[in-house]
Amino acid sequence: MKIDFTNKNTIVVGGSAGIGLKIKEEFENLGSKVLSISRKEGVDINNTDQVDEFLLKVDKVDFLINVASINYTKKIQEIDLNEWQEVINTNLNSIFYITKHCIEKMESGSRIVNFSSIAGRNRSLVSGVHYTTSKAGIIGFTRQLAYELGPKNINVNCVCPSQTLTNMLQNSMTSDQQEKLSSEIPLRRLATVEDQVGPVIFLCSELSNYINGAVIDVNGGQI
Repeated sequence: MKIDFTNKNTIVVGGSAGIGLKIKEEFENLGSKVLSISRKEGVDINNTDQVDEFLLKVDKVDFLINVASINYTKKIQEIDLNEWQEVINTNLNSIFYITKHCIEKMESGSRIVNFSSIAGRNRSLVSGVHYTTSKAGIIGFTRQLAYELGPKNINVNCVCPSQTLTNMLQNSMTSDQQEKLSSEIPLRRLATVEDQVGPVIFLCSELSNYINGAVIDVNGGQI
């Protein structure tokens, strides 16, 4: 089956860099019109007024891909309440708000794909508890939303990427840490952004019509 997203409208939350940017490019290559919500493109996802103004320009949402997140590598005693709230607001609260208002523009057959993390599925080698907590929350958010939206034939699924070669990874892991981790992964390498995009395309295609509420690990076998 050829995957063709012509006449589909996609919103990528966090589409200006890393995995989100690659998703934007690949969905455009498959024919979709893609809009990105990110600070680099003039929308602070933590600013509800800016989000509302952006969504006023959108009539229909076929695919919503929630990628955006921030990460800090600190132990709990080094995390103050302001930083905790910053991470939870960006990684979880903003996704709730944007998703809620995008659902109003969705029809039968629409798809939502949320990005959790291997950290939310299991734990992180370096990230703080605020990051892992937010990513675990995304999994619960996905499963409950899949239950609510299933009767409307809107599929909601979640992917859990492992460490991927992005700027965020470079800022959170040293080269020695990356090399050591690579040697312990069954596939013996860190993920590329291309590795993380394929499952998202699949989950938005008709190949996955009966997949709903799934949490898909994309981690090279780190079980």
